[in-house]
Amino acid sequence: MIDNIVAVFNSLRIQDIFDILIIWIMTSVLLIWFKERASRFVFIGIGLLGIIYLTARFFQLYLTTVVLQGFFAILLFVLVVIFQEDLRRFFERLAMWGRFPQKFFEEQPVHQDAETIAQTVSNLARKHIGALIVIKGGEPLDRHLNGGTLLNGILSQPLLESIFDPHSIGHDGAVVIEGNRVVQFGCHLPLSINAGRFGSLGLRHTAGLGLSERCDALSIVVSEERGTISIALKEQLRELANAAALRVELESYYAQTAPKPETRPVVRWLKENSREKIIALALACILWITFGYQKESVRRDFTVPVEYVNISPEWVIEEPKITEVKIVLMGPPQAFQLLDPDTLKVSLDLSQIREGWREIALSKDMVKIPSNLTVVGISPAQIGMTASRMIQASLPIQVITEGRPPPGLSVQKISAAPPAVKVLIPSKLSQNGIRIKTEAIDLKKVASSTTLGVRLIFPSDIQFAGGKPPTVKVTIKLKKSSRPGSRS
Repeated sequence: MIDNIVAVFNSLRIQDIFDILIIWIMTSVLLIWFKERASRFVFIGIGLLGIIYLTARFFQLYLTTVVLQGFFAILLFVLVVIFQEDLRRFFERLAMWGRFPQKFFEEQPVHQDAETIAQTVSNLARKHIGALIVIKGGEPLDRHLNGGTLLNGILSQPLLESIFDPHSIGHDGAVVIEGNRVVQFGCHLPLSINAGRFGSLGLRHTAGLGLSERCDALSIVVSEERGTISIALKEQLRELANAAALRVELESYYAQTAPKPETRPVVRWLKENSREKIIALALACILWITFGYQKESVRRDFTVPVEYVNISPEWVIEEPKITEVKIVLMGPPQAFQLLDPDTLKVSLDLSQIREGWREIALSKDMVKIPSNLTVVGISPAQIGMTASRMIQASLPIQVITEGRPPPGLSVQKISAAPPAVKVLIPSKLSQNGIRIKTEAIDLKKVASSTTLGVRLIFPSDIQFAGGKPPTVKVTIKLKKSSRPGSRS
């Protein structure tokens, strides 16, 4: 047992540590997210089924394993259906992390906002005037609101009381407060689907509770019949004793949604929700041992291309040259699952090449592979090649023609522009024996003096100074023949 543990620690690489850290952080976020969600019980149930499945596989319970395998095959679709709203909120929260904090006009202290709202709610409750006030948290509200009118007014007691005046057209809807501004009024909120667990609720209470089930906003509800004050937050509905209790709740909510910056955020993150993070770390380690621990090695063969690099333009490798070799890699099966064979190649450095025949041994460091794979063989073990130094020369262009001009015409002059081209030729060749020719020009198709762009024909072992053949124009001048049928 101890030997196995030591073997696991000895096999740890820096990549594995980052792998475990990423899974740990992701699992911690999920556990913290579902901790206060009503759907956490479904999540726990699925986790228990996973434990039963692993136990069944360990004890080789065939029927249980097959049935649960079928269930987990459709688990992704089940999760999307069950956690549809939770997943949407989760991804919205991820998107909010990348946004810069918004600044509000005419900012005022948070305690002043809480005092304004608490005093207004107290007056409305004393007069038995129904009200529904929504204070925006960190998550977006737009998709949960229907109707309403944009206002964007500075938060004040007279403004709120005028909106909820029974004679106002927007008194039946909800008011949305963001920062120190009343951004909308007369909004309709989604109704709760779990209102029955709180007894008989009115429409405002059901709407406030419904919004708390879908986002992190705080809803304040004033009962028109009883004159009571209630708040809906995190899928819970609570009745408060008085306005002082409401102010305490508001200041606590503002402190949570807009925390002050701290100098040690990592330490604070580690201290919060420590139980969930310990569980997440244990799960990350178990998952790595189950799926990521490299317990065995396999060998696989690959045919890869040979890449000749760092070769100077004044050198040329004569044909034939090897373009492919076979390599043998060894490593854990997980490493081969992440390997893209198209990225494998042997890079042959020719910066120190010498003229003539030579053999270059192929080594493991010429193959770029992931760190958890090893090159155990290369075939062939060495590559032979002949290198020639290129020298610069200027060779004339020879214009090739065929046939005769149409009757009554003869060739007066044929010229090429440029008349010669600069080329690089192997030093072992004599430039006297190399000819640069044009493609054949059929004079029968030339009815008047003209200029044509033509393609060059040249030996394969020469190179042009610019890397590609230049554009050559051939000018053909014709004249009338002195007698019919005369040759050019």
